[in-house]
Amino acid sequence: MLSTMISGAVYGMHSCLIQVEVDVSQGLPCFQIVGLPGSEVREARERVKVALKNVGVKLPPMCINVNLSPADLPKSGTMFDLPVAVGIMTALARLPKEAAENTLLIGELGLSGELKPVKGVLPIVREAARQGIRKCILPARNAWEGALVQEVESIGMEDMEGAISFLQGKGTRNQTASRCSSVDLNALIQQGGQGEDLDFADINGQEGLKRAAEVAAAGFHHLLIIGPPGSGKTMLARRLPTILPPLSLEESLEVSSIYSISGLLQSAASLKTTRPFLNPHHTITGRALAGGGRIPMPGLISLAHRGVLFLDELPEFKRETLDILRQPLEDKKVQIARSSGTYTYPADFMLVGAMNPCPCGFYPDMGRCRCTPYEVKRYLGRISGPILDRMDICVEAMPMEFQDITRHTAGESSGEIRKRVMAARERQKERFQGTTIQFNADMGAGEVERYCKLGPAAFCYMEKMFANMQLSARAYHRILKVARTIADLADSSEIEEIHLSEAVFYRRMDQKYW
Repeated sequence: MLSTMISGAVYGMHSCLIQVEVDVSQGLPCFQIVGLPGSEVREARERVKVALKNVGVKLPPMCINVNLSPADLPKSGTMFDLPVAVGIMTALARLPKEAAENTLLIGELGLSGELKPVKGVLPIVREAARQGIRKCILPARNAWEGALVQEVESIGMEDMEGAISFLQGKGTRNQTASRCSSVDLNALIQQGGQGEDLDFADINGQEGLKRAAEVAAAGFHHLLIIGPPGSGKTMLARRLPTILPPLSLEESLEVSSIYSISGLLQSAASLKTTRPFLNPHHTITGRALAGGGRIPMPGLISLAHRGVLFLDELPEFKRETLDILRQPLEDKKVQIARSSGTYTYPADFMLVGAMNPCPCGFYPDMGRCRCTPYEVKRYLGRISGPILDRMDICVEAMPMEFQDITRHTAGESSGEIRKRVMAARERQKERFQGTTIQFNADMGAGEVERYCKLGPAAFCYMEKMFANMQLSARAYHRILKVARTIADLADSSEIEEIHLSEAVFYRRMDQKYW
């Protein structure tokens, strides 16, 4: 007898529903799985046989064939255990054929029949909802993840025995099933910013640095901070997420899907409702940064999607590791090619770098700096020109004065700065309505030409700056995008010369050192 179950798999960020076809027939006893199964999928034969035995289901000596369709897609992972087991039960007429109809089945089986959690549940359930599936049976520890998709009823099971009883319509035994259909996404989003213990009010002085951070947050621009040790570079960078616009519902599900694929969503409290902030150590490898492996998984730049990737002590990173960022910074995605196919992960993040101007950290203060010109040049040369060219804003953190350190008056809070950032974000939202662009930093050359038109005086100013600073086309467009953000913060519909001069200042700062 033939039965067909519905399961799913993830390929990069793309999810695909898999038809698990099970046929049980007379013949030499065998149990085989076809359809490009990986080693974990082939091992499902032993897990399923033992798990069914331990819940009281003895398989007859028959020929069991399992096909995972579409058969031309490679299958990996342990999420097919449950649909294979239910498919066998249905093919043996132990379960009604309509019991699992239009139902998504995902789960790994332990030898005792326990249902164990798996990775990638959220994107698979979202794809199932798009294709009209309205019910899913999952391991209990993944049930809340499926419940994030409001269109699908998520049913969590602790073990195979409970799943069989539920599908037979007999209810569940020992409370082994729980329906999770009451996750309030909007409430989770609203609560996402609560409990933050970091605030811009903690930063004394450095008004120019805070202004640059505000501009970067308003337009989602890449930011490079240069300054001596102890000037507040890291302190400011860690507070950037507190002034960024909150994640929308769709963005939250998108980011959470990446974390689900990586196995980093453990509970509803793990749902990404605030913009990610990742701060890797400078010894990180290129594979860990960009993603990869035999079965490619997202790297840190994908986990930082819609958030901040902070690289502290930027010159200490290997140059070849930093150069991996060049293409993702332009394309907003990472493509990893393997013999099994090409996997694509999103990588639309704000890059924030912090660095000293020389090995000792005090250049160009020659009264304190003890580095030779060659050492300074070599240190700064660790950052390639193409990476530097992609930084929209370069700002200097000045040494802290005694009166700044001992000042007890609180500075401007993150909430106050965030109000201005949100106002600028609303102007961008209105400007880019009907397009895929969200922030000014997302504009391409064509959009810059359309949305960043200059008046006669501003045009003459930029013509002079282009010649004096020997700008590249990319640097010219980035100045215009930053100037557009500054104008949005000033509630100006036109880009004026004063906005351009501030944007140019953020580009001139890197020429001071390089």
